[in-house]
Amino acid sequence: MIINDRLYIGGVWTRPSAPAHTREIRSPHDRSVIGRAAQASPADVDRAVAAARNAFDHGPWPHTAPAERIEVVRRLNALREDRAEEIAALISAENGSAGWFTRAGQAGLTRQAAAYLEAAEEFGWEETLRPSDPALPFRSVVRREAIGVVAAVIPWNSPFSAALAKIVPALLAGNTVVLKTSPENSLSMNLLAELLDAAGLPEGTVSVLHADRETSEYLVSHPGVDKIAFTGSTRAGRQIASIAGRQLKRVGLELGGKSAAIVLEDADLERTIAGLKFGSLLNNGEACIAQTRILAPRSRYEEVVAALKDLIESLKVGDPADEDTFIGPMIRPDQQQRVRDYIRLGIEEGARLVTGGPQVPPGLEAGNYVTPTLFADVDNRMRIAQEEIFGPVLVVIAYDDEDDAVRIANDSEYGLSGGVWSADEQHAMAVARRIRTGTVTVNGAPVGYDGPFGGFKSSGIGREYGAAGLAGYVEYKTITV
Repeated sequence: MIINDRLYIGGVWTRPSAPAHTREIRSPHDRSVIGRAAQASPADVDRAVAAARNAFDHGPWPHTAPAERIEVVRRLNALREDRAEEIAALISAENGSAGWFTRAGQAGLTRQAAAYLEAAEEFGWEETLRPSDPALPFRSVVRREAIGVVAAVIPWNSPFSAALAKIVPALLAGNTVVLKTSPENSLSMNLLAELLDAAGLPEGTVSVLHADRETSEYLVSHPGVDKIAFTGSTRAGRQIASIAGRQLKRVGLELGGKSAAIVLEDADLERTIAGLKFGSLLNNGEACIAQTRILAPRSRYEEVVAALKDLIESLKVGDPADEDTFIGPMIRPDQQQRVRDYIRLGIEEGARLVTGGPQVPPGLEAGNYVTPTLFADVDNRMRIAQEEIFGPVLVVIAYDDEDDAVRIANDSEYGLSGGVWSADEQHAMAVARRIRTGTVTVNGAPVGYDGPFGGFKSSGIGREYGAAGLAGYVEYKTITV
């Protein structure tokens, strides 16, 4: 069992303001206690923000050269790579994420960091503009400077990825950061705090707090915070946007999704199903980018349904520590119940249950397990087609022609991700350009970390990754000389 009785506040491991404020961390696999960790209260938020405020207003970090900040982040990434296996195993133990997913995520973090570092090296931190009228004896110097204190608030489903997607660009730009993590991830996020401590950041630059929703709202409302960077549900994002609007804080929101995968008439079905295995069911289905609405042409509808049925029934559900497990448990009992309730709802709405169902997989009753489920004959107006379930539940929707497919794909309050499958790449690209969503993959291509990532509509505000992600953590200043 791992015991963490301290919080990382301003670069110092310190006891929480409420000494008895600790939480049991339970395994999603069998609900046994795997650790205990200190949790933050509003008083700890005050301490963390004060440390970050002082470090930004009076410390060296915002004034260090970009090259120096780049080297610190490069060192942080190297420290993480050295402990990649340990990190992956710990996230699997906390979250129930299958080992294949958490290990692959470590390689993804390396690519994510590399894209941010390359962007920082090429970023125009200070540029002199060419005058519009050469006869005028003035010139404009444009600087990109840090915003200030960043409150980074992340969800539980992919903690290292969400945390570093915010911490890395914030630090590269010279900001100070208070990271608020979900209580379920207290153990892995304390490991992240160890890495941040070893990277050599000045005192006060970063704090890592594990806390509940009430303390999270206290942080984002704090007058000492200049920017909120949030990943989580659309419902919570709306509340945070409201707080940011009242206080005129900068805000970036990466929110929910209900993404569609359009299978075109000429798609190679074997390749498509192999890709949807990962694109639709990654991280036990607890992923905002999961393509959970499968749009199939009527001419091939039953063929697509049958292939997806075979796929889902072939997947090993079980202990995330087992090498051959593809889908592990939901993170908490309430999340398990939520997904099972959606499966019951799909049956009540009249969708055809092809495989799966609300029953817990046999032999796994001790954990938070859900039976992977496939629905067919789904109308896009059904709640199971419109609402984010956040579990291993797929729906197959028939379309008449490509215009109909695009209409259905866009008929959603969300716009985070999506996919197009076709034997003709240029044809797929043409369809992808018509989908109102922040990211579209063609034939299962992985999401790139050099391009912007974020959502249209209710899937968020702003972008992460690469140069666009870095730009979200700077203010523009023009000096006229």
